[in-house]
Amino acid sequence: MTEDTSADELNFVHDAVLLQETVAAVLGVKSLPKQKDESRQNSLQKSGIYVDATFGRGGHSRLLLSQLADDATLVVFDKDPTAISVARELANTDSRVKVVHDSFATLTASLTALGITKVDGLMADLGISSPQIDDGSRGFSFMRDGAVDMRMDTSRGQSVAEWLEAVDDETLANVLYEFGEERHSRRIARAIKQMDSYDSTLALAEVIKAAHPNWQRGKHPATQSFQAMRIFINNELGDVDDFLAQSIPILKSGGQLAVISFHSLEDRRIKQFLQRHSKGQYPEDENLPMPPKRPRYFTKPKRVGPSKAELSQNPRARSAWLRMATRTDSAYLANAETQQ
Repeated sequence: MTEDTSADELNFVHDAVLLQETVAAVLGVKSLPKQKDESRQNSLQKSGIYVDATFGRGGHSRLLLSQLADDATLVVFDKDPTAISVARELANTDSRVKVVHDSFATLTASLTALGITKVDGLMADLGISSPQIDDGSRGFSFMRDGAVDMRMDTSRGQSVAEWLEAVDDETLANVLYEFGEERHSRRIARAIKQMDSYDSTLALAEVIKAAHPNWQRGKHPATQSFQAMRIFINNELGDVDDFLAQSIPILKSGGQLAVISFHSLEDRRIKQFLQRHSKGQYPEDENLPMPPKRPRYFTKPKRVGPSKAELSQNPRARSAWLRMATRTDSAYLANAETQQ
């Protein structure tokens, strides 16, 4: 535990979304064996090297570990210092776990530093976690007061408050529109820039609420603006693009990719990436008289959503989608295509 990490922060409850489905997907099986107790008697005992690119509080990692053999390796990534504290506690009790405090955008470099060049499975649970939302001091919530921070990694980088102090109206409006799909971005941006200070998430949410001319029923008017600022300040979409591109050379033939997303900006990227690399059909080739033959790096992708039972227990899972695919045996051609 770090000096800045309290016991309460470590004890936040987080329900891992699409838990069984994601772990089964990354192991390449239809479903996991039912476990009658905490023993590993019904474990799949899979060997190999696996990556949890977004450790969070370790829900997916812990279930995955229960299905891995003693000689397997699990590398976990996270930007969040609190999540890393939890991961290191797990690593202290399980020698199979290796911890990387960094974005999954550093996938190749970080794995290379550990002596790893190929893995059997990659899984990621994108976006923000429940503990981050529920901790008002992190600045992600418009329902709990706290500093306007919103950094996933509080040990580095610029907070949203610092960015808002310096940004101009037009750039702010563009961010709200691009990353939050906020139709009233210019009006909201002007109102935000008229604020005297940015030291309260509730004050910021109230200003957005007052400036928003058209509230969607059942949805707080600050939802999309907060999402946009969070995605921008953490470079979330850029990191997703980098991670997906690196999955191609990192995964072994037959290796599994499983990614959970929670909003259309993420899901669209994953869908297009897998379609592109499973069909070998690129939009930029459509008008060419003789389109080049592109490698097919993944099998036909599949998509799974949460069950009714999960939704009844965890309403935050309602917008989640799991997309999964298997790496083919096509050799990776680094210069043969644009990866994005």
